[in-house]
Amino acid sequence: MDTSTEAINIRSSGLTSWLIGLPLAALAWFLAYWHLEDFASWAIGLLGLTRDTRLGEAVYFFAYDTPKVFLLLAGVVYLIGVIQTFFSPERTRALLTGRRLGLGNTLAALLGIVTPFCSCSAVPLFIGFLSAGVPLGVTFSFLISAPMVNEIALALLLGLFGWQVAAMYLGLGLSVAILTGLVIGRLRMERHLQDWVRDIHAGNAAPVIGDEMSWDKRFCAGLRHVQEIVGKVWPYIIVGIAVGAAIHGYVPQDFMASIMGKDAWWSVPGAVVLGIPMYTNAAGIIPIVEALIGKGAALGTTLAFMMSVIALSLPEMLILRKVLKLPLIATFVGVVGTGILLVGYLFNVIL
Repeated sequence: MDTSTEAINIRSSGLTSWLIGLPLAALAWFLAYWHLEDFASWAIGLLGLTRDTRLGEAVYFFAYDTPKVFLLLAGVVYLIGVIQTFFSPERTRALLTGRRLGLGNTLAALLGIVTPFCSCSAVPLFIGFLSAGVPLGVTFSFLISAPMVNEIALALLLGLFGWQVAAMYLGLGLSVAILTGLVIGRLRMERHLQDWVRDIHAGNAAPVIGDEMSWDKRFCAGLRHVQEIVGKVWPYIIVGIAVGAAIHGYVPQDFMASIMGKDAWWSVPGAVVLGIPMYTNAAGIIPIVEALIGKGAALGTTLAFMMSVIALSLPEMLILRKVLKLPLIATFVGVVGTGILLVGYLFNVIL
């Protein structure tokens, strides 16, 4: 048996194992998801609590939401991890290079959903994209979409609020990313890049790699993606669910509705301002959003709060300051903030 034949046999054997293991894992996932309420009831019963008390209701929320969020996160992140094997950074740059405004912004925003980048990657992304000839406005569409409209947010919104809310969030989030990139591109603000970034000469996109990856390697990459993402965000998930449980159990419904309801016109901008100084991600903030809505907060207001935390956080601004001058950062914050306000008010009017 030659080397090539041996490699093929190993690859086939690995693929067979995945084809058997994945359906079994999916079955176990669905069984666990269907019995979440039973598990939460068993947990509070084990502690001698009932849902008639504030503590019992808070513990029930925590016991129900914790496995639910982790199951949703693991399932969707695995699928996205497999999809991401088709979108290496080099391929992403190659797809965006030379695209005109409009088409390039749309493509960049769509790529932002399935590529594993966040605001902490701003510096290398700007350098790589601009040096590859990607227009500034197109780059901004990608950078806004990547953290704002990500697989974690979509997975949790789908599981917690249904496909209608998830679809509206996806559509409006992409709209904010595309329109923001178009506005910044039309304003011709390249002069407000930091001098060392502006001096980078445009070059050719890096060669595309990874075209010959086998399916068993793609499945393995999905599993590694779950390990990496869940390993990074699980503390935020636990803290977020704990805060949500406290809100769910102890915060009066009338109080929350009065400050984050539809009737208060200032609730949406107030929620955006409140979210900017916070430092967390979708995995940590969505359980809080669920608890706020359960207590009577308006959906648009809470989503505006979530989007400002994810897309306009203060740590992100500090990172972007390394590559952008203050006028461009101010424009970025103003345009994205306006888009988030429109999303919040629109959700409050429709729902």
